[in-house]
Amino acid sequence: MSSIDLKKDLKEKKPIIGSDRTLKALKNGKLERIYMASNTKEDIKEDIKYYSKLANVKVIELKEDNSKLGIICKKPFNISVISF
Repeated sequence: MSSIDLKKDLKEKKPIIGSDRTLKALKNGKLERIYMASNTKEDIKEDIKYYSKLANVKVIELKEDNSKLGIICKKPFNISVISF
């Protein structure tokens, strides 16, 4: 179900790719939803979860790893974190 929501968001909205850019946008209050790959590093997961609770942003942990997330997003590289 989550990958279906991700595909829908990719068609409708402009994504922010990468953990650094996602954290920056999260701190500025510009996000609605964050998707994380199953093999995202633990320290990045903890930071995103912490700031998302403060900003009341929904975090979705996908079953797919970062290489499959890159394929879903039609990018030629791995993606650990993508947000909208």
